Amino acid sequence: MMWDDGYFFHGGGFMWVFWVLLIIAIVFIFQNMAKGNSSSTNESPLEILKKRYARGEIDEEEYEKRRNKLES
Repeated sequence: MMWDDGYFFHGGGFMWVFWVLLIIAIVFIFQNMAKGNSSSTNESPLEILKKRYARGEIDEEEYEKRRNKLES
């Protein structure tokens, strides 16, 4: 029997556990990457513009110009 000679504990039986865990890890990583990309699309363009202005990525003139364009 497989259990009696230690085969299960010396790689043979645990090999499938390794592959299952590896596949689960890959799926988890891809799901997190997909969630990270889609979370920013939940914001309106005006909210994104406000955040960019708050972070200092754009100046006041650029902010006003883009805000007026979005609101018209």
